[in-house]
Amino acid sequence: MALTVNIERDLPGFQLRVSFTCRDSTLGLLGRSGSGKSMTLRCIAGLDKPTRGRIVLGERVLYDSEAGINLPPQERKVGFLFQNYALFPHLTAAGNIAMGLRGIEKKKQEKIIKEMISRVKLNGLEGRYPRQLSGGQQQRVALARALAPRPQVLLLDEPFSALDNHLRSEMEQELKDLLNNFYGSSVFVTHNLEEAYRLCPNLLILEDGKVIASGSREDIFNRPPNLATARITGCQNLSRIRVRQDNTVEALDWGCFLRITADNMVERANYVGIYSRYIRPAGKDDHVNIVHCRVINVIESPHQVTLSVKPTGGETNNTHLLKLSISNEEWSRIASQSPDGLKICLPPERVFLTC
Repeated sequence: MALTVNIERDLPGFQLRVSFTCRDSTLGLLGRSGSGKSMTLRCIAGLDKPTRGRIVLGERVLYDSEAGINLPPQERKVGFLFQNYALFPHLTAAGNIAMGLRGIEKKKQEKIIKEMISRVKLNGLEGRYPRQLSGGQQQRVALARALAPRPQVLLLDEPFSALDNHLRSEMEQELKDLLNNFYGSSVFVTHNLEEAYRLCPNLLILEDGKVIASGSREDIFNRPPNLATARITGCQNLSRIRVRQDNTVEALDWGCFLRITADNMVERANYVGIYSRYIRPAGKDDHVNIVHCRVINVIESPHQVTLSVKPTGGETNNTHLLKLSISNEEWSRIASQSPDGLKICLPPERVFLTC
């Protein structure tokens, strides 16, 4: 079932302008804090009222400013998993789930609650209060409450933000399985780039209340259409360019020339970029896009090392360093052979142009 959103909301110092359609899949909303992601969800759910526009779910109009339609939240068939779960502390797990079933006959309520308890793996915990549940269990209760009335769309507002890393990974897999079997559309808000990529086949990028990019996760992450999207999706390596012939550009801030595959050439591009995960130390079989660098900074973590390197032909200051991530073992080998100098390869198929 398709969810179509075309709304505007005017607030002092901020304007939300969002338009998209989600069809029986998970759409990820990605953007910096304050970009309008959560506000968009609240407008869809009927918790906030847009200034103008239209929201349609299937063939039902949820909101239409011109027609004077604004269905209350309980009539929208929208499930909402809040960032802080919003559980009622005086109600048990079963009681919280029942809050999503108000107006339904009691016996049917009990049957649905039993089904939801089993579905989210809370068997034996239905009589516990939120304070007696772990963070992951609380999230399951909130998710069961959102799903109990069989919504036609599911909204998730940073559902993993309150969980530790181990629990995040466990709950993410459970949520992924649930979304794969969900019978409607879902909209997922997150700051986490990896979460967005793993859970959302399609992405919408918001910046200052406006949509600046939309498309498949592969296109958004590999070929960001503009500088802001590149930065939001985690690209730290960006340089101004001068376009030359034969699929070659001059990276002005790095002081080098780079070959780019024909598929990645973009008209009227102003910048060249490459994600740090794609840069590698040059090997004997690498002959294109080799850049000589000096290592400026090393940040070690348990499983990898992040290097900040300065191209020898680049600017004299350190404002446009290149960043790459390599394994600890590879760094140990490189450091022992050449502690200061390093040749890196920027694979042409991974270099992109953007506006």
